[in-house]
Amino acid sequence: MIVGRGPSALAALLLLCCYTTHAAAADLADKLRDDSELSQFYSLLEQNPVANATLSLRSCTIFVPTNEAFQRHKGPTHVLYHITTAAFSKDQLEKTVSSDMAGNPPLYITKSRNGDIYVNNARIIPSLSVELTNREGNRQVMHIIDEVLEPLTALPTAKTEINNLDALQFIQKADQLSVGDNKLRTYRSQLALMKKESLYNAPGAHTFLLPVDEGFKITTRSSLVDGKVIDGHVIPNTVIFTAASQHDEPKTSAAFEDQLKVTVSFFKQKDGKMYVKSNTIVGDAKHPEGVVLSEIVKANIPVKNGVIHLIRRPLMIIDTTVTQFLQSFKFVNDNGENGALRKFLEVIMDSGGAVLDGINNLSEVTILAPSNEAWNTSSIDNIVRDRKRMTDILNMHIIKERLNVEKIRQKNANMIAQVPTVNNRTFLYFNIIGEGADAKITVEGGGVNATILQADVAQTNGYVHIIDHVLGVPHTTVLGKLETDPMMSDTYRMGQFSNFNDQLNNTQRRYTFFVPRDKGWQKTELDYPSAHKKLFMRDFAYHSKYILERHLVIADHVFTMKDLAQMSLTTDNVVLPTFRDSLKMKVTEEAGRYVITWNYKKINVYRPDVECTNGIIHVIDYPLLEEKDIVVSGGSYMPESSICIMLANLIMITVAKFLN
Repeated sequence: MIVGRGPSALAALLLLCCYTTHAAAADLADKLRDDSELSQFYSLLEQNPVANATLSLRSCTIFVPTNEAFQRHKGPTHVLYHITTAAFSKDQLEKTVSSDMAGNPPLYITKSRNGDIYVNNARIIPSLSVELTNREGNRQVMHIIDEVLEPLTALPTAKTEINNLDALQFIQKADQLSVGDNKLRTYRSQLALMKKESLYNAPGAHTFLLPVDEGFKITTRSSLVDGKVIDGHVIPNTVIFTAASQHDEPKTSAAFEDQLKVTVSFFKQKDGKMYVKSNTIVGDAKHPEGVVLSEIVKANIPVKNGVIHLIRRPLMIIDTTVTQFLQSFKFVNDNGENGALRKFLEVIMDSGGAVLDGINNLSEVTILAPSNEAWNTSSIDNIVRDRKRMTDILNMHIIKERLNVEKIRQKNANMIAQVPTVNNRTFLYFNIIGEGADAKITVEGGGVNATILQADVAQTNGYVHIIDHVLGVPHTTVLGKLETDPMMSDTYRMGQFSNFNDQLNNTQRRYTFFVPRDKGWQKTELDYPSAHKKLFMRDFAYHSKYILERHLVIADHVFTMKDLAQMSLTTDNVVLPTFRDSLKMKVTEEAGRYVITWNYKKINVYRPDVECTNGIIHVIDYPLLEEKDIVVSGGSYMPESSICIMLANLIMITVAKFLN
């Protein structure tokens, strides 16, 4: 189907008639005809006399989708929307160029940081552009693109011709436009009520985010859409198409002033769904601080003054509890409000719903919610069937306080933040890696280290943080955990010197590893300064290995802290098998924390029961170490380098005596 002949069609046809059929076959047309990967666009081009006339007689730039792009495309193709009547190489493309379609709607050019160039939502494929001169001596350029360009079009039932609308006209005539089943009546009414029309017909190039009627199912929500909220749905002077967007890069919205600061950013889930989020950095009485997520239900609608994205629900408005937020996923298959946490809700409901009731009873709550992709691992499949264990795991994701990123930073100021969960005896450990906008926040629970993908999704009674792994379901070995956990880096480094770590990847064994946290090793520097120094020197790798072996229990099963505490009730010392000998200790519970007594020393257990696929780790506050473990001078142990030097000297003395 060929759509979109411009007003210059008659003149172009008259000019075309002045040329023979051979002359009409312009050089760019020859290029298209000879390239089998572009055959579908060439076929449409051949059927469009206006496009043929342009190629024969005028300068032009033509954006040609590949055949693969057509396989993904649905609906009619507007050939003239792919052509502009001036020649532009990639370097010459400006922010907007006018297409040759009726009304000359603009095409928007985005140049990304990595050098890619986009026209609307289509990427220009590097190294395939062609520049030549046609038989009339006019310069012409062809760029190959990876998507078919889609202009804004009217429904077949529209009573009037609709060409090149701006964002305000789009909102006013949305019922006549080809935008699927999406309606904008509620937002349109609020826009008129707040007298914000000038924001949407402003000249220039902007990004407009329009919530559809479905997002106003909560009857009171529309009344919360005031002038500032409307401002928060516009990114001025910047056009953002989804393919060209920098994910999670905050952009200043029109609601950005001294008393109210709102940014907007885009991000994409692994399932391909695009989301937009507002972040109210500085709020006021009507506009609380926090993040609001909304799925993009129809993206990349070009208009005269920018681009429009239709979104599932309005941004900035925080009007649901955490429970209501989670329950909204129940209707995702019926185009519900949010889809990002659909699987999390399914698991909660499959476990009997008691978890959701527990959340509902909390006046303040923070949820660490695994993304849909986080559940797609084989290690979770068997656990999901165990309702009791699954309930314990889900409760590990619930914190009985309002904990946003700022509070995490405050708790993390001098140490890794430790936060209790609803699950008895289980703590979460937050860590901030890096600084400023590049900072990454991780959380560890039940042996699993997860990264917060989307933080501070605000609700009326708390926050939801979306994470990339399910806590409490281990997916790495003891070695993998040791290697990646920032609290255990010193133990990992020490084990690398002597190849002690190599065994920890063995999935045929079951390890119970008492791992001193980094601050524990740092304490030994004060207690045994000489010994501490030698522990981290390669020449003393043998002694380092000997000390680490004391911390590693190898048996046919693991020993949890609860197991060890129970065993300690019936004996003065629990004897555990280690690599070389045995480890004798007693475990007691004091003030809700486990304490190890070893060699008459009391050592706090900082993080008990960090589960791994081949064992368990107990993070302890101090190593199982005594000063006599390493004799620095005057002792029985010397480093390998010293031994080698002594042997070399002895050999030289012996040879000298022999020669004499």
